[in-house]
Amino acid sequence: MTQVAFPKLLSSQIAFDIARTILDGFNKHYRLFRAVSQQAKKHFELAEWKQGQQTARERISYYDKRVLECAMVLEDEYDEADLTDQVWREVKLHYMGLLIDHMQPELAETFFNSVCTKMLHRSYYNNDFIFVRPAVATEYIESELLPNYRVYYPGNEGLHYSLKRMVNNFQLNTPFANLDRDIASVTDCINAVFDITELEPNHQIQVLSNLFFRNKGAYIVGKAINGNREYPFVIPILHNRHNRLVLDTVLLDPMLISILFSFTRAYFMVDMEVPSAYVQFLRSIMPKKPRSEIYTVLGLQKHGKNLFYRDFLHHLRYSSDQIQVAPGIRGLVMLVFALPSFPYVFKVIKDSFPPPKETTKELIKEKYQLVKNHDRVGRMADTLEYSDVAFPRNRITESLLNEIRQFAPSVLEVNENEVVIRHLYIERRMVPLNIYISEAEKKGDYQAIEHCVREYGNAIKELVAANIFPGDMLYKNFGVTRLGRVVFYDYDEIEYIVDCNFRRIPPPRNEEDELAAEPWYHIAKNDVFPEQFAPFLLGNAKVREYFMKYHADLLTPVYWQDCKQRIIEGHVEDVFPYPQEIRFCHLTGSHEHPPGEKRNQVA
Repeated sequence: MTQVAFPKLLSSQIAFDIARTILDGFNKHYRLFRAVSQQAKKHFELAEWKQGQQTARERISYYDKRVLECAMVLEDEYDEADLTDQVWREVKLHYMGLLIDHMQPELAETFFNSVCTKMLHRSYYNNDFIFVRPAVATEYIESELLPNYRVYYPGNEGLHYSLKRMVNNFQLNTPFANLDRDIASVTDCINAVFDITELEPNHQIQVLSNLFFRNKGAYIVGKAINGNREYPFVIPILHNRHNRLVLDTVLLDPMLISILFSFTRAYFMVDMEVPSAYVQFLRSIMPKKPRSEIYTVLGLQKHGKNLFYRDFLHHLRYSSDQIQVAPGIRGLVMLVFALPSFPYVFKVIKDSFPPPKETTKELIKEKYQLVKNHDRVGRMADTLEYSDVAFPRNRITESLLNEIRQFAPSVLEVNENEVVIRHLYIERRMVPLNIYISEAEKKGDYQAIEHCVREYGNAIKELVAANIFPGDMLYKNFGVTRLGRVVFYDYDEIEYIVDCNFRRIPPPRNEEDELAAEPWYHIAKNDVFPEQFAPFLLGNAKVREYFMKYHADLLTPVYWQDCKQRIIEGHVEDVFPYPQEIRFCHLTGSHEHPPGEKRNQVA
């Protein structure tokens, strides 16, 4: 008979007290996280868009503040000599015991890791001391006050009545303009797409119990179930021009729902007592989206980072290709490398930058943090920032190692088995727009070129609406996602629109001015001349044709000046995370769909 080895009895009071302190620190963090997420409902009801954006930005910093607080308490409370290896092992075991019946155990484990890695040397980053693997299950955790999702049965009460009850259950304190009309539009779309000709006994609608808030919208997230078929849907709720609520459309296409939860958008504000239940529900309607990405878009980006790194380690174990310099034009600021079998790229800031770059490593980090905190409007890739990332030495190509030694030696540490990068960013891999256009041109695929040029201009205009000037607008700094969207990903030159001065090039005063190699007019640091974009961007005849068809206004200073003035006056622009043609058009003030307007349909 096989004997089971039981661990010896835990004996350290210090270990228990440390575990309790760390969990108290996490509980404080999540209490504050939920409180600010709950404020999003009030901001939405009162149309307080600026305040809503501000609280969303502030929430991002909560985690690091609580981790630092907790680490400082422990460092002040205990002598280093008392914190032996055995004590740290017991801290983890005590902590696991404290997580029994906890509502957010996976997040608490990540918080534990963050505090411990603040205090321990990297050699302790193993499963004896931190949670390299999750130790507490998250399945079937039930919320104490509010169910994780609500269920409605349209087979008994009718679809219209069920949908209306579903909307009213969110108890928004702003009246709807005409809820019955909106519900009728949603019902028509659902009936047309789901095509349910025969209802199964389990026919039902499941809806997550709390709304998802972002920018100027609130979103109902749910799915209809009929037999073994599931139909996801999202219903955006907006304010009309009279500050009455409207159901703007219903998203039924899984691709559009995936775009709504994209890594290129700001994090949602949603109150979740049991976040794992929300993630499990969202994965049921977006099965291809990694859990790490879903946690991140819900504002739980630190746990998203933790899950991402676990996925990366798992991928390394079951792959054999080499990490190498990424294809494309080499940048002046970043060294970019990738594992071909893994859909992400790794970016390291170089130690120095050749002319004409005038920046520093700290300024570049500030730009990346700006993007993290800002509304990305679906046009800027979110980045994961890591410190002390260890790669297997035998998976790094010599050419990549030599490039790091040449351009970024300060972040490099090499030993017999590992290559450690002290600081890097990780982004979703995309096809660089310049390469995408070149490949499409080789194939004679002018439809693809037209699409991406139109998307490129749309990306710039949506960034402008969010008060972002990209700076370097060359195509190599934009990428094309797997869903065909153009996204900006090079942040070292971005500025706020309101900090830029958009000017027209003054006419030459004489023939000498006209022939001069240098500008005959004064140029201040943040001066921008939109007329100069064309020579750099429109050398390709086809690209120029499509750009002038859709976005000629980007070459005029008046367009930029008008956008800047609206931002200064306090306007928060509407940037819709779904196509205009599927909206119900209530924001036009009309109760009917305009002639020729498409009703919602599966793309």
